[in-house]
Formats: sequence, structure tokens, C-alpha cells
Amino acid sequence: MKFFIDTANLKDIQEAVDLGVLDGVTTNPSLMAKEGIKGVDNVMAHYKQICDIVDGDVSAEVIAVDFEEMVREGEMLADLHPSIVVKVPMTRDGVKAIKHFSEKGIKTNCTLIFSAGQALLAAKAGATYVSPFVGRLDDIGHDGLVLVQQIVDIFSNYGYPTQVLAASVRHVPHLIQCAEIGADVVTCPLSVITGLLKHPLTDNGLATFLADHKRVNS
Repeated sequence: MKFFIDTANLKDIQEAVDLGVLDGVTTNPSLMAKEGIKGVDNVMAHYKQICDIVDGDVSAEVIAVDFEEMVREGEMLADLHPSIVVKVPMTRDGVKAIKHFSEKGIKTNCTLIFSAGQALLAAKAGATYVSPFVGRLDDIGHDGLVLVQQIVDIFSNYGYPTQVLAASVRHVPHLIQCAEIGADVVTCPLSVITGLLKHPLTDNGLATFLADHKRVNS
């Protein structure tokens, strides 16, 4: 399984890189705004900074909602760096744009997936990744992990190369369950990745070992 970090914060990205487990980054306009990144030139420069830090795919989202503008923005983003994956919303024009990018060899991430049918359309159009939103489905009383499982099974049935990128992963149990059902990628905050380090028995065991070492060597 690949670990992506869902942020535009360079410090968090660098920390995940330093941990040695980061495979990529996903971003969106909201995450850019959270970091105070405003204006097209500043956003583009920030994407370049992220690509310079990470050895892996970096999803950069188009803002446009119509086909022509999606293509224009997406091609501009793809020209920034070979690691850029153009993030496109699951809409009619978005699917058309994914097909266009696929034919040009531009990697894509179809975002805002909330049904298996949407994921199937994106895969048939040639998406590199599809992003089902686990947490947002949970918020409205649906089990987001069931959707991830459905998509994994469908893609396996027909041999689609499109990778299932579980998004809106909010805590460690989400991540572990995504791994159990075969998601290719999870994207989540740094806190979820570092949360995998933690277990009270590990802390207690280490404290005991250190105390015993001190006792026998004092």
C-alpha cells in the first residue's frame, strides 16, 4: 500500500519524507488556502516546492468545471513537473477531461467519488487514480469502507490498472481497514501516519527496558 499525505504544509510533507514512508501527496484548493497560498503564480510555485521534496506523485487539482478550462488548467499543471497528477472532479466534463489527459499520457486522479458507478466511469476513461471519500460517506451515515471494497473488487474483476486511492481517511482504524480490503493508496493527514507508531504496550515495554538497563548499570 502507498501512503500519501493530504496537505499543502511543507513542514508536514518533509516530516513524512524523513520518516521514510511517504509515496506521494494530495492537495486541493482548501488545503492551499489553509496554508495562506493565494494567487495562481503562488499556487504554482508551491506545487513545485512540494514536487522538489517528494519522490512520488503529487495531485494538483483543477478549479475549472467545464471541459475546455479543465484541459487548459490540467495541461498547465502537468507542465510544472513530471510528478504532477491532474486532479479532476467526477462530473460529465471531468470524465471527458480524464479521457483527454489519458490519451496525452497525463496522469489523473478523479476526485469526489461517492459511488462504484462513478469509479467505473473514471477507470474506463483512463484515470490513474480514483478517490472514494471514506470519511465524508461516514458523515452521512454510509460506510465509506464498503464503497472502497466495491471498487477494489470491480477493478480486480476486469483488470483495470486504475489505482484505488482511499481519501478522507481520518484515523488509524480507517487506514488499517483500507489496507485489509486492498486499497492501493491511502491519503491522510500526517497525524494518521504517525498514529501507526503508537501502542501503549510499546511505550510500557520500552520504559521497562530502560528502567532495567539503568538498574543493572548504575
